[in-house]
Amino acid sequence: SSSERPQMVSPVSKDATEELQKAAGALETQALVEQDLLPTDQAQVLSEIPKYQVPQRSGDIVMIQSEHTGAIDIVSADLESADLLGDHRKVSPPLMAPPCIWTFAKVKEFKSKLGKEKNSRLVVKRGEVVTIRVPTHPEGKRVCWEFATDDYDIGFGVYFDWTPVTSTDITVQVSDSSEDEDEEEEEEEEIEEPVPVGDVERGSRSSLRGRYGEVMPVYRRDSHRDVQAGSHDYPGEGIYLLKFDNSYSLLRNKTLYFHIYYTS
Repeated sequence: SSSERPQMVSPVSKDATEELQKAAGALETQALVEQDLLPTDQAQVLSEIPKYQVPQRSGDIVMIQSEHTGAIDIVSADLESADLLGDHRKVSPPLMAPPCIWTFAKVKEFKSKLGKEKNSRLVVKRGEVVTIRVPTHPEGKRVCWEFATDDYDIGFGVYFDWTPVTSTDITVQVSDSSEDEDEEEEEEEEIEEPVPVGDVERGSRSSLRGRYGEVMPVYRRDSHRDVQAGSHDYPGEGIYLLKFDNSYSLLRNKTLYFHIYYTS
C-alpha cells in the first residue's frame, strides 16, 4: 500500500487571480446571453470591461459604458493628459478678481450732464438686454462705468470675453432676451446657470459661453435712486461686456444714462 503524502500547494499569483475573475465574468455573461437576458452585442462589450482597472495614478483612463446603448466612452483621470483627451479637453477661463463698486446721490446732475452728450443715453425696451462691448485699451489698465435710469431700476452685470482685440471702438448690441443673445454667440460650449423663476421682475442671468469670465453677475440695481458706479482692473486682453438687462420687465421701457471710460 502507498502512504498518503501531503501535497504542497503554491500560493495563487496575482495574475492567476485576475484570470480567474475574468473567466468567472465571461461565464456569467454567457449565461445571461443563453437566457436571452442580455443582447449579444452588449455581451461582447461587457466581456472586455474586466481588462481595465480603476485609475490609480496620473495618466490612467476610465472606460465608461452607456446603460442604453452599450457604447464605451474614454475619459482621462488627469486633465493634463492632453494626448488622451485631444479635442475633448475643456479649459475653463481664469477666475475674475472682484470689481470695485460704489454709488453717489447726485442723480439729477449726472443725468442732466449726460443728456447733453452724444451717445450717452439710450432706451432699453421692455424684454430687451443691451450689451455694451468695451475692448481693453493698450494705454489703459482699468475700465470704469457710471450709469443711472429714469423712474425705475434695471439689471446690470459685467463679463469679460477672452478674445483678441482688433478695435478699441465701443459698440452696443441689443437682443430681445438673454437667451436670444446667447444663441448669437459662436462658441459651442455653455456654462449653464439657473433660469429665474417666480416674480417676473426678479431679474435674469445669461448663460454665457466657456470663454467668458464673470466679473459681476446680473442683478437689479436701484439706478433710479443713486448713480451706480464701478471699476475693474484689466485681467488681460479682451472685451468687457456690460449688460443692462430689462428682460424681466413686461411693460416698462427704461431710459439709461451711462458713462464708460478707461484709466491708466
